[in-house]
Amino acid sequence: MPHPAHRVREWLTTYDSPTTSVSHVLCDRHHPDRTAITQIGPDLTPTTLTYGQLRERSQALANGLAAHGIRPGDRIATLIPKGIDLAVTALATWRLGAVLVPLFTSFAPSAIRERLTSSHAELVIVDDHHRTKLDTDDTPPWTIATTGTHPLHPGDTTLTTLSTTDAPTAPDTPIGGDGLLAIVYVSGLVGPPRGVPVPARALAAMHAYHHYGLGVDDHDTYWNTADPGSAFGLYHGLISPLLAGHSSIALRAGFFDPELTLDVLGMYEVTNLAADPTTYRTLRAATKTLPPEVVVQRLTSFGEPLAPDVIDWVTDVFGIPVRDHFGQTELGWCVGIPNGDTGQDTDDITPGAIGPALPGWKVTVLEAISDEPAPLGAYGRIAVDLEHSPLAWFTGYLDNDAASQVRFTPDKAFYLTGDTGILDRREWLFFSTRDDGAILSRGYRIGPTEVEAVLNEHPAVDECGVYSIPDELAGQLIGARVVLAPDTEASDELAAELKEWVGTRFATHAAPDVVDFVPELPRTASGKMRRSRLR
Repeated sequence: MPHPAHRVREWLTTYDSPTTSVSHVLCDRHHPDRTAITQIGPDLTPTTLTYGQLRERSQALANGLAAHGIRPGDRIATLIPKGIDLAVTALATWRLGAVLVPLFTSFAPSAIRERLTSSHAELVIVDDHHRTKLDTDDTPPWTIATTGTHPLHPGDTTLTTLSTTDAPTAPDTPIGGDGLLAIVYVSGLVGPPRGVPVPARALAAMHAYHHYGLGVDDHDTYWNTADPGSAFGLYHGLISPLLAGHSSIALRAGFFDPELTLDVLGMYEVTNLAADPTTYRTLRAATKTLPPEVVVQRLTSFGEPLAPDVIDWVTDVFGIPVRDHFGQTELGWCVGIPNGDTGQDTDDITPGAIGPALPGWKVTVLEAISDEPAPLGAYGRIAVDLEHSPLAWFTGYLDNDAASQVRFTPDKAFYLTGDTGILDRREWLFFSTRDDGAILSRGYRIGPTEVEAVLNEHPAVDECGVYSIPDELAGQLIGARVVLAPDTEASDELAAELKEWVGTRFATHAAPDVVDFVPELPRTASGKMRRSRLR
């Protein structure tokens, strides 16, 4: 077996090259008869797509996009659930050297338009169900294509129309390791959302995590439950299985149901599952024992630390441990007890440990007020040592260099994660908390100030403060303390209206679960809101 350091160098050589062609490494180099994606409907009916079919369909769409005027570097946004349409659209985009901008389907119209404007999108490809989210009084600067067979609005086109053009075949465009693969948005706790430019060389980090972190092999049936608008859903639901030539499952249910999840696990004999903590918590609340047909062999959790009682339940019921991994949009996933064979000693697991840095990464903990390494066992700021992390690729946010989390010292370069934790004597990471106040709810990372900004636009709101509420299933719920405008009366109806206001103007997953009306917000002597006192 090649040493992990050698494999990392091989992947970097392959993906960080002037001749790197994304469509080749994700699709064209694999056997055409191998299944790439199995899309499952809510009635458990499967639709499969082979690598040969993915090549044919994405080439046809790329021809149509080229005839439509899409050129290398243009941005194509997607508002499409996981599955075949997204894979075909993404591969067609990358064939042309264009840039994918995946968006959460749960975003409200205003949040979608903000990201489309920020990314300078030329074209938006949207699932029919979400088409109304693109309606606007103004003529938008982007073209709209829907996934159905007929245009839904005047001026729309469809994937079918684009894919059946008689235009000549467009040659695949190599973009090299520095060429942009995607722009993925993270929630900004202050100011507008931040776009993370993802270069092609980041494919090396994705392949490494797929192999070592997730431990997916050629015999696995792999299922990643994450939304493709998120980093984990894009990097390891769509991209990394295609890099490795593996088959993956995409459930198109539009909702989470624990019984449906168990049905999919059993009927399709899933052997490798990656899911957010809310999935495991909900399964625990609804499941006593597993059906005998469930044969999962490897489990991974992402997005937030799992509670020890959930880990114990998963181990008891599934008969295998769930590996809790740490990562970010700007990094990929870089720390955790691996599901693959890294040659590291992972038998002696200390409760609460996330694990060691995965191959290709070095993670350290810095002092609270200096950039010096903290003593082992002491709390500090979690940082990535860029000098000793060959898989690191993030250099700054889209059109926002001032917000970069990369810190240079005279002899070191670090990426500051915004998290706090501890390294023990084995250099295993213990996660403590976000140090930026982010709320992690149902697998989403939500900036409190984003929700506050939307609430403050309501005429009944004078000011507000948003905070987290611990919850057994969701991890954290979103609470809002609201000071009403003069001559406005508190009521249950107004609380419900404010929840809907956030859901329709920002995102359904960011709508407050609890709204309380208060005479004033807690503040310091200087007038700054004391968020820690809101709960």
